[in-house]
Amino acid sequence: LAGVLAAATDKPRVGLLLPTGVGFAAAFYATLAAGKTVVPINFLLGDRETAHIIADSGIDTIVSAPPLAERLKALPVKVVDLAALAAAAGPDAPAVTKLSMPETRPDDVAVLMYTSGTSGLPKGVILTYANLAADVEAAIAHARLDREHKFLGVLPLFHSTGMLATLLAPTELMATVVYQGRFSPAGLLGAIKEHALSVIVAVPSMYGAVARLKSAGPADVAHVYALLSGGEPLPGNVQEAFTAKFGRPLMEGYGLTETIGPISFNVPGRHKVGSVGPLIPNTAVKFVGDDGAELPTDPARPAAADGEVWLKGPMIMKGYHHLPAETAEALTPDGYFKTGDLGHLDADGYLYITGRKKDLIIVAGEKAVPREIEEALLTHPAVAQAAALGRKDPSRGEVVVAFVAAKEGQTVKPDELRDHCRQQGLVQWKIPREVFVVDALPLSPTGKVLKRVLAERLAAEPG
Repeated sequence: LAGVLAAATDKPRVGLLLPTGVGFAAAFYATLAAGKTVVPINFLLGDRETAHIIADSGIDTIVSAPPLAERLKALPVKVVDLAALAAAAGPDAPAVTKLSMPETRPDDVAVLMYTSGTSGLPKGVILTYANLAADVEAAIAHARLDREHKFLGVLPLFHSTGMLATLLAPTELMATVVYQGRFSPAGLLGAIKEHALSVIVAVPSMYGAVARLKSAGPADVAHVYALLSGGEPLPGNVQEAFTAKFGRPLMEGYGLTETIGPISFNVPGRHKVGSVGPLIPNTAVKFVGDDGAELPTDPARPAAADGEVWLKGPMIMKGYHHLPAETAEALTPDGYFKTGDLGHLDADGYLYITGRKKDLIIVAGEKAVPREIEEALLTHPAVAQAAALGRKDPSRGEVVVAFVAAKEGQTVKPDELRDHCRQQGLVQWKIPREVFVVDALPLSPTGKVLKRVLAERLAAEPG
């Protein structure tokens, strides 16, 4: 495959439009072996976003397979069809080919990974060989992983969490990975049992679905070393439901595309529910206030004084592709990356992420963190999804409003939910002024709530 790619294009980058599986893994390393940069394409994106990635990255060749390859017919790219190559090779083709990797420098670009585009068109994140190596090595050391561990690969490999945790790390360890191209709760537990898997990495919604299986119980995960949760914040109700069902906590972590995966995460023996764990090795963090001044790392300060999380380390991206202004805004001259997230450290060095800076709701000068409100709503037994936003108000600047979706077969009423928030201890100005009950919240391809879509809907609602 590496030879095919080297001959197929003289461009420096090659796209991958493939599901999670060995095909993606083979195409990933074949692209690097061909001396090219990998451009993973999120196959859940729409045609507009896909066309943008192709044009922005400058690729003219994409490795794909049916049925995903059908989406590329109308686009100006050549398709290298993995299924056709496998059929042409025949049953006698060698199962394993030793790759001869080209000489690379640490600062050479290995992956151009596009963000999910929750606030607009996807941005290309430039990740070097040094970035990937630094995060892989630090994550392995942090979690005390070794070659004997067996990984479940169920997350999309076009996403930084899936790529780091279920492709790069196991490959570095020469460990076993069992890939599942399609998630199902029963299938996940079945794979754990059949293959004696010990490291599970999934998103909260997957764990929530597994916790709802009636026939499941502690024996199903008794031999698992770590159940890691990433990709999106872990709601408290999912953590509680999973722990009650299986007697094991989920290990929440935190990372961004710009950090090529986890920058902090909980691990067995170093775990605090509600936190995203200690920082991985060779990483620095500081918290910055609205005035640009660094806040003291004081675990006794109130949550309202949380600062924007700034991270520094060798895994931080080189910059945004074709976006010099955005790169200059995100990366400081001394090497810190401004995450846009709010948080703090506790006295033991555990990181807590409390929300997004841009999502803060300012009510008469007071700051309301949406995640706190969402967590209160999610404690209602009939609520499946919740999102809190700010709505402009002539007298208070903004007021809190919420969108919620009920669990299947259940109903909720706005007044009931407002009363529930009051019972959960929210102060009056944090209680949603209005609650909109919807069938489902709009989600990005990686499962994050698209608040910009909700904001557009809110703008269309009468005030």
